Amino acid sequence: MNKTIFITGATSGFGKAIAEKFASENWNCIITGRRKERLESLSALLSLNKSIKILPLVFDVSKRDEVFAAINNLKDEWRNIDVLINNAGLAAGRNVFDEASVDDWETMIDTNVKGLLYVSKAVIEFMKQHKKGHIVNIGSTAGKEVYKEGNVYCASKFAVNAISQAQRIDLLPHNIKVTCVNPGAAETEFSLVRLKGDEQKAKAVYEGYEPLHAEDIANVIYYCATLPQHVCINDLVITCTAQANSFYTYKDK
Repeated sequence: MNKTIFITGATSGFGKAIAEKFASENWNCIITGRRKERLESLSALLSLNKSIKILPLVFDVSKRDEVFAAINNLKDEWRNIDVLINNAGLAAGRNVFDEASVDDWETMIDTNVKGLLYVSKAVIEFMKQHKKGHIVNIGSTAGKEVYKEGNVYCASKFAVNAISQAQRIDLLPHNIKVTCVNPGAAETEFSLVRLKGDEQKAKAVYEGYEPLHAEDIANVIYYCATLPQHVCINDLVITCTAQANSFYTYKDK
């Protein structure tokens, strides 16, 4: 029987790459996102593998009612979720604290923190019933050290790290693994979103070195998810070779 993975933020970046990786390994996939057309397109692509089932769910993780309605109404065949990937997240703006947008702050907190909590709370109920499961939370190197103009984005990822640790402790009696994966610079839509669609500035972030690619993170997560049941990787920090941490990146140009 195929295993099942539930992925938030599957319409681009890490989420899309994770869906493609697990589908290629014959996992059934529940893919979620806000952008219906992209989600349907990904669903059609993954469904080319006739050995698996794909379930697209359109909802916004930051909307509490939408999250619980979508997950609580899952049919029985989709409730045996082996792995949950809390991937949906974003950075909005890059400004010093006193000049930052409160709207941006709320967007990041609602998505990166509250969204992760809502989805986890709903899916964990299924995992408890089956006495097993694996939660993978996508953190960031920004959750390990605070950098200039990172303020609330960094705070939201520090929260992901703390929540992951708390889940790991509290879910021990239910045989549920928790892994926090913390990528460094990765060339996805991340910088384009953060810089409000400024393509030139977003491209400049990755010039002069080879950053991580979404597929790199997908491969690492697949490894973590396919270890023996008694083995859990708790915390991983992943950077490209050119990056030491949030502060130091070696660029050729």
